[in-house]
Amino acid sequence: MIEHFPGLRSLRAFDMAAKHLSFTRAAEAMGVTPAAISHQIKEIEDQLRISLFVRTSRSMRLTREGEILHTAAHESIEVLTRALHRIKRMENRSQIRVTSTPSVAAKWLVPRLDGFLAAVPGADVRIDVSSALVDFDRDDIDVAIRFGTGKYEGLRSDLLFRDSLSPVCHPSLITKEKPLRTPRDLLRHTLIHLDWDAGSLWPNWRMWMQAAGILDFDDKRGLHFSQTSLGIQAALDGQGVALGDSNLVADDLAAGRLVKPFELSLKAPSAFSYHLITRLDTSDAPIVNAFRNWCLAEAQLGRDSAIAQS
Repeated sequence: MIEHFPGLRSLRAFDMAAKHLSFTRAAEAMGVTPAAISHQIKEIEDQLRISLFVRTSRSMRLTREGEILHTAAHESIEVLTRALHRIKRMENRSQIRVTSTPSVAAKWLVPRLDGFLAAVPGADVRIDVSSALVDFDRDDIDVAIRFGTGKYEGLRSDLLFRDSLSPVCHPSLITKEKPLRTPRDLLRHTLIHLDWDAGSLWPNWRMWMQAAGILDFDDKRGLHFSQTSLGIQAALDGQGVALGDSNLVADDLAAGRLVKPFELSLKAPSAFSYHLITRLDTSDAPIVNAFRNWCLAEAQLGRDSAIAQS
């Protein structure tokens, strides 16, 4: 689409020639002749009254002016390309690009997507799994599900859910020779830890043990994971007891794949909540609006179910 943008032909020719430092390779990349590239470059040089390249019999390099202009030209083409992609997606009203953290994608979003497809027939949903910060312009994203404060300047943020954490394990651990009758019984089991850089804010096994009145606890032993979904999977496989995020283990608890040996739970701080993030200029687009409303409704169903079971 960028190839047909009015007035960009000469700028693209210059960008490719500067990238390859060869009119021949630039011509091959653009599907034109080297003479056409040379003509476009000369047109820019004549208009600006500067030389963009220093040519010798064996090589070609950018002049200082050429280097400055190439940086600006390349950045401008990238910005225009992203803008045109956004315009094209606006024309395709059925497509939506969503990025989610790995754990939420695996344990909450993907298992529910058939419900969205049933509610919005013909929807074209593209899922990207990443924990990285999102640049909505650069990354070509419509919706992001992210973990944090929800304060993102220039973006719309809707609270999806907050978590509480409580022990979860495979049902078989309840009936083996090391049953879980009291919190102290956990000391005889492998504990599954989540190691990440939330400092002292995020609830962990030491905090839970203290809340249960157990102070002689060694939090170094056991299994340690950097992703919540991996810790939950280890619990599903019967490898130990995890502190499960309430929203991420809800489906496994409902299906009986996991059980809660104890009701004691720790609330996650409000600084660490899941939010649905959208661009301000596309937040009311029909497909984005439909996806947001569906996600928020699913999250509310989870809260209502938790209340009914309590």
